[in-house]
Amino acid sequence: MAAGAGEHGGGPGPHDADPALADFPHRAPRTRRWCFADQLGPHFLDGPDQPVLLIESRAVLARRRFHRQKAHLVLSALRHRAAELGDRAEFHQVGTYAEALDRVAGPVSVCAPTSWRSRDFVLARRDLQVLAARGFVTTQAEFAGWAEGRGRRRLLMEDFYRDSRRRHDVLMNGAEPVGGRWNLDAENREPPPADGRIGVPEPWWPEEDEIDAEVRADLDRWEADGDVSFVGDDGPRLFPVTRAEALHRLEDFLQHRLGAFGPHEDAMLTGDRWLAHSLLSPALNLGLLDPLAVVVATERSARDRAAAGDLLPLNSVEGFVRQVMGWRDYVWHMYWHLGRDFRHANALGAREPVPGWLAGLDDGAVDAACLSDVLGDLRRDGWVHHIPRLMVLGNYALQRGIDPSAMTDWFHESFVDGYEWVMVANVVGMSQHADGGALATKPYAAGGAYIDRMSDYCGGCRYDPRKRLGEDACPYTAGYWAFLDRTREQLAGNHRMRRPLQGLDRLRDLPAVVEQERLRGTGAP
Repeated sequence: MAAGAGEHGGGPGPHDADPALADFPHRAPRTRRWCFADQLGPHFLDGPDQPVLLIESRAVLARRRFHRQKAHLVLSALRHRAAELGDRAEFHQVGTYAEALDRVAGPVSVCAPTSWRSRDFVLARRDLQVLAARGFVTTQAEFAGWAEGRGRRRLLMEDFYRDSRRRHDVLMNGAEPVGGRWNLDAENREPPPADGRIGVPEPWWPEEDEIDAEVRADLDRWEADGDVSFVGDDGPRLFPVTRAEALHRLEDFLQHRLGAFGPHEDAMLTGDRWLAHSLLSPALNLGLLDPLAVVVATERSARDRAAAGDLLPLNSVEGFVRQVMGWRDYVWHMYWHLGRDFRHANALGAREPVPGWLAGLDDGAVDAACLSDVLGDLRRDGWVHHIPRLMVLGNYALQRGIDPSAMTDWFHESFVDGYEWVMVANVVGMSQHADGGALATKPYAAGGAYIDRMSDYCGGCRYDPRKRLGEDACPYTAGYWAFLDRTREQLAGNHRMRRPLQGLDRLRDLPAVVEQERLRGTGAP
């Protein structure tokens, strides 16, 4: 989702403090490296000859009701990696991880996995050597050093991002940022062009192969047998499953889309769901790309093109770099820093269950054009960009008081790039303000006016974004005021919410709006 500020919210420190996760010296090459399905790049290995263990666990898919395309993507990536490695890989297709590990002979090491549950599992097994986590720009030890720095009272994303830029000398002129400013986000909030065209070619798309066909057949069979259950539509596969495909998508973005990325990165268009976004988050979260290498390639591409007279807008380059080495790293580290209980925070007392029409990705009952379109894209692709996630899906759940932990699970299951570490900080903290302000300084709640400004949804919608009362009252506009009324006590001490809360007392129709939204509840708007 979009970037925001944060502060220390308590809980245990980074997991690097556990000696079991020490950054051991490189092991002898015959130590087999177990790579989870989100650790598939070469940077998770200690050398080109290291033998690899890969495990496809049916229990992981049975545990949750994932989007069909997410299940396909993960299995396809895992099987493609096994095929690439050939004899170097020991590949098990089993019910559980333990079942496969019990069959493996010889020493096995593993880079610390990406969730509390998985780390508990690997640390409990005496037959595994657990190494420090990889796949992020900043290590957990480096984050700990930064977080515990002298006089640091708040763990602001912006401060972390600047420290990382300095540490890795990214977009820097000596000690100063290129262009004289660290953050150009203010230039990246433009609404969509009036003609609805961003002016970039469509993204490069991968081609499915026989492995994808096998995955699809297996998923069909398992679902028919009742072993697993999915939501969303099936293929075609839209996202990379090999490092070669991921590198191709990165190069395509850098050459054809990066320049247009910045100004309209927050815009939403009915007829263009990709805009100029990179579509690299699934590949990054599968571990196919090293994020620091992505940042270095981005800066190099911008410098090379500038030298050739093709100057890319700095706000586009900086905005993309901030997504990769700023926000992505920040939510990863905050997932661990704030502790395993953070996902259960519920500062605004939201208790409603996820409604069935949302859990099923809309059965055609939704009339609100923005929500219907976003859910349609999500049902088809398993992906929408950060603003539909935050300001359409997350904003709806926030206004309607849907349980933040349940929404975290829903985002985790419904998006091809969704993982526990991704969604806890993004949903509990950023989107639902359930942490009381540990990550974001105010709730990301907005009425229909915001959606009207940043999209082309409202023109053909049955609801009027200017109205909060009546049959054509926008669910987001009415929901915004009902949300403020319901949470005014919890938000009273937030200085950034003072003016919106004062606005409540000027609404003569507030009681009628609140009653209207109570009756509407979480029914399909």
